[in-house]
Amino acid sequence: MAKFDINNTFKRRSNTYRLVITNDDTYDEILALRLSRKSVYLTFSISFILLVGLTIALIAFTPLKYYIPGYGTKESRTALQLLKIRTDSLEQSIHYKEQYLEGLKKVLSDGNSNQLDTIPLQLPEGQTSYD
Repeated sequence: MAKFDINNTFKRRSNTYRLVITNDDTYDEILALRLSRKSVYLTFSISFILLVGLTIALIAFTPLKYYIPGYGTKESRTALQLLKIRTDSLEQSIHYKEQYLEGLKKVLSDGNSNQLDTIPLQLPEGQTSYD
C-alpha cells in the first residue's frame, strides 16, 4: 500500500505545468500558460466567490427581488393583511345571516315543533328539589 507523504503533497502543489493551445492546421502556438495546482485552485475559488457575490448583489439591489416568492413591499403586505381582516369579518357576518335565515325557515315552515311542557310540577310538602 502506498504511503501518504505530506511533504510530497506540498511539493506537488507548487509544481508548475504548461498549458499550450495550438492551431491544429499550422501548429502555431496561440496561447501558452504556466499553471500550478495552487494557482488553478485559487483562480476557481476566487471566481466562485465573485460569482456568488455578484448574484447576491444583483438580487438584493435590483427589482429582481420582487420576483422572489414571499418577498414584497411593505405596502403590499399591509394591504394583504387588511384584505384578510375584511374577508374574515365578511365570512363571519354571512355565517350569522345564514343562521338567522335557517331559524326563520324553521319557524315559518314547521312552526315550533318542540312544545314546551307548561304544566307545573307539584311536589309533596316536606321534599325539596335540588334541580
